[in-house]
Amino acid sequence: MRAVMLVLGLGLAACGGSPCGPGSGVVAEVIDGDTLVLEGGERVRYLLVDTPETTRGAHECYGAEAKAFNRSLVAGRVVHLSDGEACEDRYGRRLAYVSVDGRDVNALLVERGYGCVLFVPPAGKARRAEFKALEAEARRAGLGLWSACPEVCRK
Repeated sequence: MRAVMLVLGLGLAACGGSPCGPGSGVVAEVIDGDTLVLEGGERVRYLLVDTPETTRGAHECYGAEAKAFNRSLVAGRVVHLSDGEACEDRYGRRLAYVSVDGRDVNALLVERGYGCVLFVPPAGKARRAEFKALEAEARRAGLGLWSACPEVCRK
């Protein structure tokens, strides 16, 4: 079985995918600031990013702004997915770094103050320090939620 998975993974990589799934897709829906759905139904959760909640009746400070920013970048567009150290989170969502037109959406969300760093080992270990530095700079500059919200990233 392991050999089949390895061969399958190599085949996917050759076709622009990975063992975790396709390497790209068209965004059908933006759920919130850190989650999207691709055409075909695959849910993708951005690695190392946690934006304020806007789902299931939640209206956390700066959540609507994070969702709108995410939507402006990816809605209806072809996005490219890069995997981290884990394929899925505990909710079955694909974990990935998302880029569109060469722009790293995960990094932009943190860099511009739309979200905080969320590290759930092992997913994102390789880029954790980079994202923590982006968050620290956004916090210092008072960008986005860092100046708009009284309590930020206390999860």
